[in-house]
Amino acid sequence: MRNIVELRDLSKHYQMGETVVKALNHVDMTVKSGEMVAVMGPSGSGKSTMLNMLGCLDHPTDGYYFLDGGDVSGLEDEKLSEVRCNKIGFIFQSYNLIPQLTVVENVEVPLFYKGVSEEESRTRAIKLAELVGLEKRLWHLPVELSGGERQRVGIARSMANEPLLLLADEPTGNLDSKTGRDILNLLKGLHQRGATLIVVTHDPKVGELCQKTFLMSDGHLCLQEDTQKEAV
Repeated sequence: MRNIVELRDLSKHYQMGETVVKALNHVDMTVKSGEMVAVMGPSGSGKSTMLNMLGCLDHPTDGYYFLDGGDVSGLEDEKLSEVRCNKIGFIFQSYNLIPQLTVVENVEVPLFYKGVSEEESRTRAIKLAELVGLEKRLWHLPVELSGGERQRVGIARSMANEPLLLLADEPTGNLDSKTGRDILNLLKGLHQRGATLIVVTHDPKVGELCQKTFLMSDGHLCLQEDTQKEAV
């Protein structure tokens, strides 16, 4: 399997007055095609900064980020935007749905920005909504959906551009335990279909589903050796 994500000696430092905050400090990480990986750690450990780096939302201070073999660490903002549009799908804790749009229309949003035709966009969006179990809610607005259903819309939208990498930010954080389990099972199903996922979370149940779990502490990242598993 080829490497989808490879971080080499990656650091992100912020200047706060006279203090340098080392949000990420010499991080190494490899995620192969088809793997499901968890990144865990307490608040302030660097998880959010890591997510921003993996999602090409920020530039590292030092080090390298190779995405599908290409070095994206030094790209200009416009090029990073193209990478996000074509290679990365985001699943947010707070769903980030557009309230005036239906389920199908929300799923179509990334396709609009990519210039996909209206007919193809609609067909693909409906198939994705059905894939995540929303075949009876296609034309409902977000306000008419439960939290779990909104997250399903977010997951369908994240797959619209057929990304190389899915990044999930606390995907069960706003859900009750039963709904959270349903969403985890859905993510597991996507993984079994071949998706490459990195889930940033504090939920140990996520780690149990993943092949590898990385632990963050004070900007450092280490692989929790006893969590390496066979494909789930």
